[in-house]
Amino acid sequence: MSINLQLETQRLILRDFTKSDWQGVHSYASDPEVVRYLPFGPNSEEDTKIFLQREIKIQRQQPRQHFALALTLKDDKQLIGACRISVTNPDKQEGSIGYCLAKEFWGQGYATEAVGKLLHFGFQQLNLHRIFATCDPKNVLSMRVLVKSGMRQEGYLQEYEWVKGEWRDSVLYAMLEREWIQMQIRNVE
Repeated sequence: MSINLQLETQRLILRDFTKSDWQGVHSYASDPEVVRYLPFGPNSEEDTKIFLQREIKIQRQQPRQHFALALTLKDDKQLIGACRISVTNPDKQEGSIGYCLAKEFWGQGYATEAVGKLLHFGFQQLNLHRIFATCDPKNVLSMRVLVKSGMRQEGYLQEYEWVKGEWRDSVLYAMLEREWIQMQIRNVE
């Protein structure tokens, strides 16, 4: 995989993070409402710098199995959030995805657009068989994104993660490569 990954959708560019993304990342990662259901944050400036340093270092790994990407608007290159796809189990050809958007960009279809591109990249470029995502059951908007993207609920994981001082449940969503192919065929017809 190339070090400088860039994927495009109709309205977005999903690209590798750079050091210059610091302020854009910090603006959403420090917002308590944005990170309410996420395992990190709200970030301090130091937290955001450490995150970016770690992700930029990971970009050089070979083979690369983790892709944290800046979500930017195609028109003006504004950073509006982040998404990621990670190969979680190479032997099983399994990966996971995640996403986070600044709240002023919620409800406009950007997360669904990004997830669609991550699924495409995962199945077409990473040759994954199964891609999953977990979501806090209170995060109804995020669950809606996963369903709109064609993923199906596979399970409900009780007290799955210790997050911000409490055990939290997670809803498990997934899609198989054959389901993704069938969805692409339906979209063409």
